[in-house]
Amino acid sequence: MKYDLIDNQLFIKNRKNFMAQMKPSSLAVFNSNDIYPIGADSTIPFQQDRNIFYLSGVDQEESILVLFPDCPNPRHREILFLTETNEHIAVWEGEKLTKEKALETSGVKTVYWLQDFDKIMKEIMSQADTIYINTNEHYRANVATETREARFNKKIKAQFPAHKVEKSNPILQRLRSVKDPLEIDIMQQACNITEKGFRRVLKFTKPGVWEYNLEAEFMHEFLNNRSKGFSYTPIIGSGNNANVLHYIENNQQCKAGDLILIDAGAEYANYSSDMTRTIPVSGKFNDRQKAVYNAVNRVKNEATKLLVPGTIWADYHVEVGKLMTSELLGLGLLDKADVQNENPDWPAYKKYFMHGTSHHIGLDTHDYGILTEPMQANNVFTVEPGIYLPDEGFGIRLEDDVVIQETGEPFNLMRNIPIEVEEIEDIMNS
Repeated sequence: MKYDLIDNQLFIKNRKNFMAQMKPSSLAVFNSNDIYPIGADSTIPFQQDRNIFYLSGVDQEESILVLFPDCPNPRHREILFLTETNEHIAVWEGEKLTKEKALETSGVKTVYWLQDFDKIMKEIMSQADTIYINTNEHYRANVATETREARFNKKIKAQFPAHKVEKSNPILQRLRSVKDPLEIDIMQQACNITEKGFRRVLKFTKPGVWEYNLEAEFMHEFLNNRSKGFSYTPIIGSGNNANVLHYIENNQQCKAGDLILIDAGAEYANYSSDMTRTIPVSGKFNDRQKAVYNAVNRVKNEATKLLVPGTIWADYHVEVGKLMTSELLGLGLLDKADVQNENPDWPAYKKYFMHGTSHHIGLDTHDYGILTEPMQANNVFTVEPGIYLPDEGFGIRLEDDVVIQETGEPFNLMRNIPIEVEEIEDIMNS
């Protein structure tokens, strides 16, 4: 890992909160992700399962966490199973976690090697009535590959058919959506790295550069600041490419007079940042571009004020729709007849702003959170309105990451990232 060691009090607290929600005489199991093959002996760089990381801080493949708060043996109330390291592995792959280092990382005192898992599991399952399995139930999830966790779930249910089965996901949805101050600090680091990358790109951009050149400038800055890289596949769309919502080819030349929509964020310690800015290739917005840009920025600023404890997700998006409708009327993109005759299921503003305004962010860029329950303090959301004008050859989206506060407006983790027209133009022309 590139990042600094995280205070293990975060993971100790997360486990305590999770176990407090478990049923009596139950245990929960969490597996690391697989290392996925590409071909021959090549693999995709390892990405840890977010739930085992959230509960242990262990960022290593072939690791298993077991939580059994009611176990008669106090040593088995929290257990980590790790691949046994040795000198050969250290030479060929780099040093893996030792038992001592695992304790320092996670705060889990009982650590066994993975070869002991079946024996220990048989023992403790005889002392439990219920097993919690880890499933991915994010509302955007579309999993085509059988994961290590899914294989384990099938195996454990077949091996112990008399046990009751519960899901960890409902507990984790709530816990992970409300961020600990330590988590917010890590997310702030991710946003700070994103800021450095964006300022570098502002200085670098000029007519004739290619979209992938800008992607490379971000990556240079991210890696130099202990990030693994982008927290999601970046979108760098110049001209009409900005009107493709998930444009990721990033292979076109940036032309004088065009705008570039940049949706990119650094990860840090597995936590995401998610920024969108739209900048002028030539360093200056024309009048029309500036008018649309400022309209989007006003919607973003007003939408942010709506993110307070008690706000209902569906109601929030209705209110943002009203804000956007007003701005589109002002820009002449809609008229009163368009609004009066609109389809309530697809309001008139959706012609120019067709996606949602916000999503939870944290360990995942689209993080866990229960959208049917009122917003709470320390939820972290993106705010990302846009106006897309293919007939005019440009699209504009602006996005910040904000933390809901107990009182007052949300705290903007991207408050230092340039966003005002004049600020962007000044930096690009300095």
